[in-house]
Amino acid sequence: MTRHRSPTLALVLLLLLPIVAGCTGGAPILAAPVAPRPSLAPPTAPPVPVADPLPVVLPRDDGPHDRLTEWWYYTGHLRSDDGARYGFEYVIFRAERGAFPTSWVSHLAVTDESGDRFVYAQRLEVGDQVDGSPTGADGAPTGFDLSLTGVDPTDPATFDRTAWTMAGSDGTDRLAATLAPDEAAAAGSPGGLGLDLTLEATKAPALHDRDGWIDFGAAGGSYYYSRTAMTADGTLTMDGRTVQVDGAAWFDHQWGDFISVGGGGWDWFAVNLDDGTDISLSLVRDADGSYPLVYGTIVDPDGTVRHLDGDAFAVEVTDRWTSPATGADYPAGWRIGIPEERLTITLSPTVAAQELDTRATTGVIYWEGSQVVRASNGSGAAMGGEAYVELTGYGPSGAAE
Repeated sequence: MTRHRSPTLALVLLLLLPIVAGCTGGAPILAAPVAPRPSLAPPTAPPVPVADPLPVVLPRDDGPHDRLTEWWYYTGHLRSDDGARYGFEYVIFRAERGAFPTSWVSHLAVTDESGDRFVYAQRLEVGDQVDGSPTGADGAPTGFDLSLTGVDPTDPATFDRTAWTMAGSDGTDRLAATLAPDEAAAAGSPGGLGLDLTLEATKAPALHDRDGWIDFGAAGGSYYYSRTAMTADGTLTMDGRTVQVDGAAWFDHQWGDFISVGGGGWDWFAVNLDDGTDISLSLVRDADGSYPLVYGTIVDPDGTVRHLDGDAFAVEVTDRWTSPATGADYPAGWRIGIPEERLTITLSPTVAAQELDTRATTGVIYWEGSQVVRASNGSGAAMGGEAYVELTGYGPSGAAE
């Protein structure tokens, strides 16, 4: 079996370096070392070596793992009663580095598609107090329950923040994140920003590369599965105005003993077509601009999961966008062809500026945004859909100045 790696929205794959002991607050944990800050958190015991790969068992593997790197990642599309459309991204990263305390980072982003607007925020916290995940009688996880306040022992203003929470088991999940007033103002959403959503999977999980194990060779390996179709219901707050929303979400969970894979970044695509077909594509770039790792996954309307080798599809860039904030030059339009499926898909961003500068927490600048989807199948019938695209490695990296 050919083994590939998955670049799904995992910022830590490209630039994750050793964590500085006791960093908190605005100290990046996924990039170059910075001056240490005091921490109240105890050290974390190093992971116990295991013989990979192991079978992925759910809901046990929904929960946290004692591995170097892990994340729970959601993207989605929401509609309000007045017809407005929004995209959202919500992620929590977990990192272990030897005797250093467990470190956590969370990013929240909202795209106001109707208002041509994009806002985001980020938090960092150190210590095992973030993890309140449930366990069964045998001590094994039965899901995940994460609560991240972004508390910094050196900054009293962070002590009373409402936690950003993320909990789930076996495809029934709850997401809640509300910014403190200073966070909302800094994000460009004065008066408030947040979401509160209940999610329910409508398809079985998709194990990538057939069995959910991605072999990175000398760089290690990663377990990776997605719930590509989840209903979403709840509320969204922007500028202090809260509206009822519903829609759909895509969930990625990835973990393993890896730190750095690839030198050039990656392009990642998550597409939900109106006929019920879900498609994930990953294109990993080397430092010289070549693409040594390319693969994908198709989930049929009935939930059947099929692997795509890199020669089974082609992705053509049709437009570009340059960030006025960072100077990064990003692809900004794509044509995807999957000949054996007789499928052609075109994507274009709903909002051009969906760039996140997360150097304060991860040391990384990346672009992640919702898309306008147009597709046609072999019969020539046109259809729409929804999609998210993630682009890494196009902007500067390192600690924020």
